[in-house]
Amino acid sequence: MTTTNAISVSGLTKSYGDQAVLRGVDLTVTQGSILALLGSNGAGKTTIVKILATLLKADSGAVQVAGYDLTESPAKVRERISLTGQFAAVDEILTGRENLVLIARLRHIKSSGLVADELLERFSLTDAAARRVATYSGGMRRRLDIAMSLIGDPPVIFLDEPTTGLDPQARIEVWQTVKALAGQGTSVLLTTQYLEEAEQLADRIAILHQGRIIVSGTLAELKAMLPPARVEYVEKQPTLEDVFFAVVGADRSGETR
Repeated sequence: MTTTNAISVSGLTKSYGDQAVLRGVDLTVTQGSILALLGSNGAGKTTIVKILATLLKADSGAVQVAGYDLTESPAKVRERISLTGQFAAVDEILTGRENLVLIARLRHIKSSGLVADELLERFSLTDAAARRVATYSGGMRRRLDIAMSLIGDPPVIFLDEPTTGLDPQARIEVWQTVKALAGQGTSVLLTTQYLEEAEQLADRIAILHQGRIIVSGTLAELKAMLPPARVEYVEKQPTLEDVFFAVVGADRSGETR
């Protein structure tokens, strides 16, 4: 693995009985970048994430994460990664700050309160720090969940369909958070079913189909695979997203006007 790759996967296979889920997956994620892994339900996206996060054993293949071989040094890999699943893993009884302090203490982080306060500010949750998480919106819960996963400053983070079930405004909030992570040097592997999400966030996009990566590249490279578009002059109509934000009185940064 070269020093420019945060994740390197070659020939990854996984079967459940007679059902082959992964049939030789190859992919790389460069340091400080976002790779969006696209695929329909059942394509094997979550299986890949679980294997890379050491939660599931592959049948075969070579995997290196954050500079360590997954098979030879799984403990070292776990020290350098974090995983945010499809549903926010937060304690609704605790406050936002208490959730962060709890995780910091479990990870034996010194000055857990200071770490919690810094993350609350970083994710724009300071005003809600003392509120029980049960009162949080979906976007706030997801931002808190991602903040919890960053305790200890892991260089690699896996986001498995992080905006599933969120409303449009909450999705925008999460998108901003993910972009900020990569901007600060975190390497992100993002699985999603939403094509717009991949377009908005990813430096590179890989499409998983029938257990294999069938295409991978930048958005421009993928678009170049199709015939050139015809130039037509049409009246531009507002999109549903335009209507939504106009009606609720919020801009696309998630701030209410």
